[in-house]
Amino acid sequence: MAKAIALYSGGLDSTLAILVLMRQKIEVTAVTFLTHFGCDISDKSSCSKNPFAASHKFGFEVKLCHLAGKFIEIVKNPKFGHGKNMNPCIDCRILMLKEAKEFMKMSGADFIITGEVPGQRPMSQRRDTFPKIDREADVEGYVLRPLSARLLKPTIIEQMGIVDRERLCDFHGRSRKPQMALAKKMGLTEYPMPAGGCLLTDPLYSYRLRELLSYNLHPSLKDINLLRIGRHFRISDKCRIVVGRDENENNTIQSLAENRDYLLWVDEFGSPLTIICANADGDQSTDEADEDLKLAASICARYSDAKRLPVVEVTVLGKGSEFKIHITPATSTIVDSFRIQSEKLADKKAANAALQKTLT
Repeated sequence: MAKAIALYSGGLDSTLAILVLMRQKIEVTAVTFLTHFGCDISDKSSCSKNPFAASHKFGFEVKLCHLAGKFIEIVKNPKFGHGKNMNPCIDCRILMLKEAKEFMKMSGADFIITGEVPGQRPMSQRRDTFPKIDREADVEGYVLRPLSARLLKPTIIEQMGIVDRERLCDFHGRSRKPQMALAKKMGLTEYPMPAGGCLLTDPLYSYRLRELLSYNLHPSLKDINLLRIGRHFRISDKCRIVVGRDENENNTIQSLAENRDYLLWVDEFGSPLTIICANADGDQSTDEADEDLKLAASICARYSDAKRLPVVEVTVLGKGSEFKIHITPATSTIVDSFRIQSEKLADKKAANAALQKTLT
């Protein structure tokens, strides 16, 4: 029996690609590649449905592979550039195919399959892009795209008769109606709705990441994970803070905090948990650190329920000690001047403020 390695996201297209091949008696092993910028599959609240339900129902194996540092490097400097935001889609696909090739060698598989459809994604899913990606990954002729194969040049696998080309599909474009009709025919009833699962396509997240990298070329895993949550402030070249917006974010900040970090909050009032993140390679003088700590405390106080008090007592925990800072809550002007947000969001906020001023 012929064997294939499938790039599997758990979404509709990648699942259908597998099922189309399984109908031809191809043994498929699915590989899900994880990055620091995708859906956390261990957190049920972050994914609307179980992304691997189909593997249990239809009986194919799923392996997990974390791309870790390899992926972060291509995010920082992709050979084929970023998309609209920080998404290195072409380099990402090349990396995944290279890794899939290694799985193919180890398992004795014959080829690789993906759920790609030309015209569905503007950067990486185009007829003229597929050959370039396959060449760069050194898998030219051995990547089969079952959902659109009849629109593309025959692969070596089709030419050898391992797969019947006439039983493959000719889908193209952004509409998912043909896929949904095929899913119904195959008995695939549970699958996530199409959505951009990569945080690198999100404008605000991408802006935060770009800002972080401009000050720190080697961010830690904690720094990257913190980009998902909270309000972010750049309070100096060597230091930024993240302020929780609710209890869940406070808990996340607490779980990510390291011994070298400072945590701030206001006791006896509803309060965000605030973390001070210094660059790993950014040595600060004592005076600089003190100033950053005071500014962080004033911003923390500003977002607490004690924000209307003239002076607020902020608790600080860090480096094995706990102490108090008495500080005036930051004004809106100070908050806005240090907050990390994209120009579009800033412009929108300024426009709304001007409108409110006009109405009142």
